[in-house]
Amino acid sequence: MKNNIFLGAFLCFIASVSWGAMFPVAHHAFTYIDPFYFTIFRYGAVTIILIILLLWKEGIKAFRMEGKGTLLWFFGTMAFTVYNLLIFWGEDLLGEPGVMVASIMESLMPMISIVIVWLFYKRRPYTFTLFCVFVSFVGAILVITKGDIGSFLSATNNIVPSLLILIAVIGWVVYTMGGDKFRGWSVLRYSTLTCLLGTISAAFIVAIATMIGYVSAPTLDTIQTVSPHLLFMIIFPGVIALVGWNVGVSILSPLNGLLFINFVPVTTLVISSVQGTHITFYEIIGVGFIILSLIANNIFIRFLQKRKMRHQVKQSLQESTS
Repeated sequence: MKNNIFLGAFLCFIASVSWGAMFPVAHHAFTYIDPFYFTIFRYGAVTIILIILLLWKEGIKAFRMEGKGTLLWFFGTMAFTVYNLLIFWGEDLLGEPGVMVASIMESLMPMISIVIVWLFYKRRPYTFTLFCVFVSFVGAILVITKGDIGSFLSATNNIVPSLLILIAVIGWVVYTMGGDKFRGWSVLRYSTLTCLLGTISAAFIVAIATMIGYVSAPTLDTIQTVSPHLLFMIIFPGVIALVGWNVGVSILSPLNGLLFINFVPVTTLVISSVQGTHITFYEIIGVGFIILSLIANNIFIRFLQKRKMRHQVKQSLQESTS
């Protein structure tokens, strides 16, 4: 049991740190290659690796859609087209500030999921949880605007890329929530089939962007130059983070797993600082707000769960003695 918990914690930690590191790595790669082809090469390789793993683990029968092809395509497109194309496109358009903006948006996923559930499933969260959501979004605004909201709003070249990143993150949240519709399927099977279909959608969009001249196919020299970046992105934020996170959460529970999301902005902040990027006081405070809100909500939910369990035990004891 202890070994399983350690494994789950290790997988969630590696996944979160990998996600935090991928934005500085991608930013450096975008000096040589556009985010569109970078995404296609990255997830094209990830798809091939996952297909081989699924064939080895579960056989050819695991590739049957079982009448869920449309759902698989939709959730795959949300994750591997909407999320991956838009988040790196937005980061590239913002330039150096896009590294922290993308990381902060990523760390807001738990809070965004709460808002989505409230809006679409009419499940109103607790008041304290809503307060934590508000605090986390204040933290995000501090990081994105660097404390100067007026200048940020007046610069339209900042607003559009930030919206692209926000839409991207919402896409990944939708994909994560879609996993509930595939209960009984292994994590590897859901990951592989959605990755395959989503990457096909992304390749179609990149092909259109190439035909209209918005992007151009990279040369072999360019691919060779960014090969170390691609190798990191394929192995860590790609295969290990995608599968490892889902496995880790299944061991620890979503509540415990979400705590590891805190490592995403912290890792990005540390790497950006080491690379020489100037980190403002507002960015540090904003990251702190997000981390505190996630931890506070986690503790609050734990308290409610324990109180509910005590009430159920007390009620069962009363029923047994009556």
